[in-house]
Amino acid sequence: MPHSDFSSIRARLEGANPVPLAMSLIHLTGDLSLLEHIVPHIRGAWEHLESIPPALAADIRERMAACLVEMSTGGTPVMAQPSSLVIQRMMSTAVGEQVSEAYVPMLLEQVGLQVSDQHMLNLARTITPSEVPSRPKTNALHVVIIGAGASGLCAAIHLGKLGIPYTIFEKNAEVGGTWYENRYPGCAVDTPNHFYQFSFEPNNNWPNYFSQRDAIQAYLEHCADKYEVRKHIRFNTEVSSVVFDEATQTWSIQASQKTTKQTTDDTDRVEYIQANAVICAVGQLNRPAIPKLPGLEQFQGQVVHTAQWPEHLDVKGKKIALIGTGASAVQVGPAIAAQVESLAVLQRSGSWVVRRPNIDGVVSEDTKWVLNNVPFYAPWYRFQLFWAFGDGLFEALKIDPTWQGGSESISAFNARLRESMVKHIRRELAGRDDLLKKVVPDFPPFGKRVLGDAGWYSMLKRDNVRLETGAIKQVHAKAVELEDGTLIEADILVMATGFQAGRMLWPMDIQGRGGVTIRQKWGDDDPRAFLGITAPEFPNFFMMYGPNTNIGHGGSALFLAECQTRYFMGLIQALRTQPIRSVECRQEVHDRYNQEIDSLLGQLSWSHPSVSTWYKNAKGRIVTNQPWSLLDYWRLTYEAKLSDYHLVG
Repeated sequence: MPHSDFSSIRARLEGANPVPLAMSLIHLTGDLSLLEHIVPHIRGAWEHLESIPPALAADIRERMAACLVEMSTGGTPVMAQPSSLVIQRMMSTAVGEQVSEAYVPMLLEQVGLQVSDQHMLNLARTITPSEVPSRPKTNALHVVIIGAGASGLCAAIHLGKLGIPYTIFEKNAEVGGTWYENRYPGCAVDTPNHFYQFSFEPNNNWPNYFSQRDAIQAYLEHCADKYEVRKHIRFNTEVSSVVFDEATQTWSIQASQKTTKQTTDDTDRVEYIQANAVICAVGQLNRPAIPKLPGLEQFQGQVVHTAQWPEHLDVKGKKIALIGTGASAVQVGPAIAAQVESLAVLQRSGSWVVRRPNIDGVVSEDTKWVLNNVPFYAPWYRFQLFWAFGDGLFEALKIDPTWQGGSESISAFNARLRESMVKHIRRELAGRDDLLKKVVPDFPPFGKRVLGDAGWYSMLKRDNVRLETGAIKQVHAKAVELEDGTLIEADILVMATGFQAGRMLWPMDIQGRGGVTIRQKWGDDDPRAFLGITAPEFPNFFMMYGPNTNIGHGGSALFLAECQTRYFMGLIQALRTQPIRSVECRQEVHDRYNQEIDSLLGQLSWSHPSVSTWYKNAKGRIVTNQPWSLLDYWRLTYEAKLSDYHLVG
């Protein structure tokens, strides 16, 4: 390659973070001495926590440019697959702290790196293989998936790879689930995008570090197209009932297809289908929660939930009352504040809205080039994000029973995080003590979901924005009245009020063995399952993003989907290759698991007396969140153990 190509490559490498670039260079050259040079300058996994001297960073870029020129003429990496001990050392250097060998197998799987030995990979196998011997015969199976959001797509793609026939019922006109439905201004992912993606389908061309809704929807549509999922989907079709037939050990699914054109017969077309197994991928966040405010029916303006944002809603010059200060509120508020005449934010309780590096950052063309063209760079970049947004903060969830932090904190670590979070709020609201008193939460960090600051505090300082903390007394024709008599004029009420998360699987009628229904087992808000995936009396019925699976300290919903898919695919494979027609979780296994998680959850931040959250049901039991670290749940779901199940042949 001519020297000019070296120069152009060298220029492109300005878009590279020096830490993952150094790791890539080690793969290409085998020069482990690089680790000693950079380790003193790395204090954490986030990009802003490295301070590699400019001269050293420039040298890494020079050497990488030379390596890429050499590779273009037939060169090969010296160390494409390091030993597991070397990769552990590289990982520890890259994030500025010791990475336990227990994490290495999960990290390798998630980022797509390989090692030359099995030393640490064997740590992943925490349970024994299935006890029933495999048979060469393959049983005919058909699987139904309910929902074509990210979880449903993940399950479908893996079924397709194994050649197992499946049908997806999707109530919407397109794939994407929550990303298809949520279209409010400012809607975006609050997890770094190069982490918020399937490990088997990395995307090196995200437009932003925290991309907007349209980019994520496009990614999910791409996955559906690439893996030929669409031909299996019944769009605009909603499942109404799922009934288990004990005689055949199969499920009967009834679904109704919405009419999309005006006809003389306005009755929806009903379809019935039999399936050997059902994967219910509707998740927790799919049915909007609309608060029952006195007088709401009298309001003459428009009432809009963020998850049902009308496509052509015009807020310009309008008076808006934004009800709620959760995840969607802190995005939609800043996105519309400059357009509206007035924006009144009605806050019941403050949220921890914190600094998130690169939250508004655009991925440069040079960075995209590096991700696509420098060997090993993308996996190492993803590794850093996985670590930064993974289990590093898990300890902050744990209540120290000896800690005297009142309602402010639950441990020394939690208190340090609070101090850092409050520092950000004070910096953003400098000179506005009136706002500071209102927004700083009166509960510990991680008592509720921690949110990224995409302009929330700067929005609150605008002249056309007011923050009200009084309770809503009544809604009038053109205003909202607070308990203290304050009247807030409004043309549009925006409900940023979340979802009916505890009412999982509603409104479907799901009947298991003996005719027992899921509502009889769970009531309206007490869902329980083994690993959040299976429940006794519901054979061959697998849930995704089910009870007690929400991750409260970091992670990614797509990581969760992959864990659950791997687990139940093992059970579906058993149905396919062994003399088994159904698998049903044993009651004692289910009960023991739920007793354990209830006990563990009682020791975490969401159970603190100062915390009121949608994670809890009416009786105070936490029904949405899991008590596990990412590693814990990955290992728990690594492989299904058939002894946990009743088997019917």
